[in-house]
Amino acid sequence: MDVVLDHKELTKYPFLKESQQLARRHVESLEEFLASGSGAMALERAKDRIIAALNSKRSFQDETTQNLKPELEIASYALARVLVSCIGDRSLIDRLARYEAERASFFLENDDPLIRQFVAWSIGINTEATTLPVTEYVELVSRMRDRRWRLVNRDVRQGAVRLEPGDIDELIRERIRFILVDQLPLRIPPAICERLRPIANEITALQQQQILEQFGDIEEEAFPPCISALIQAIGAGTNLTHMGRFAITSFLHTIGMNTTGIAEIFSRAPDFDLDMTMYQVEHISGRGGTEYTPPSCATMRTFGLCTNKNKDCERISHPLSYYRFRKNSKKRPK
Repeated sequence: MDVVLDHKELTKYPFLKESQQLARRHVESLEEFLASGSGAMALERAKDRIIAALNSKRSFQDETTQNLKPELEIASYALARVLVSCIGDRSLIDRLARYEAERASFFLENDDPLIRQFVAWSIGINTEATTLPVTEYVELVSRMRDRRWRLVNRDVRQGAVRLEPGDIDELIRERIRFILVDQLPLRIPPAICERLRPIANEITALQQQQILEQFGDIEEEAFPPCISALIQAIGAGTNLTHMGRFAITSFLHTIGMNTTGIAEIFSRAPDFDLDMTMYQVEHISGRGGTEYTPPSCATMRTFGLCTNKNKDCERISHPLSYYRFRKNSKKRPK
């Protein structure tokens, strides 16, 4: 498409090829850039992007007044990707990708229609399309939770899904998120990650604080029956299936338990192997790039891991929701 975005417009969509080209013209060496005053400003802005991604209440209203030069604003996007790649936490990567997708979507809603069309075209979406091939549609909406996106709830004819008014905007946002998640984590030289360690540690501490604020101190008595049953099975010497290990590890990781604490749970097994356990726990927790999100109740049922259901389970669709509910119930006056 014959559309040219000015530098200010490019800062709104830093994932575009044209945006990256602008930043690269001003950054010859990452090491030298990080050591410069401009690099320090871009790195601070990168940290702000990640902190904003951790915040559930997001506002993009003030972002058009950033004092950074366009090339530094775009560089901050690239540095944010470097930071989360060095940290290696899958949930943080997901948060950043979702934030950047929502940010771009915010600007697209108010931008020139031609720019909107160009950005969509750049990521493989035709804004004038009224249908999508089933295979493309299924891949694109696989992480969209609203029931209206399910294929059984759509009008499908001759291998194509009919799109409704307003669908394109949401699909553009989801395509951006999907592309960004698929690109991360990046392969970052250890020396760069070491240089960024102070800021990475600051971000990790903030993320941990947020988890504690969301879930509070870990209380094993508030665990859902399925998780408690898995822990008891470990103590009884039962070899858990891969899904069982994944379920318990991802659950404990999400509520804020560190790797050592999770390994301690597994140490209750008679055949406990520290090295093997640490490897598996770190991999499932996201170090290896594996999706860490705990499985839902429906998935637990599918794998035969939903056990000892009680009355509270009837109103719950996810083990994390059960944990929050039980913890909050203890705080309520009787």
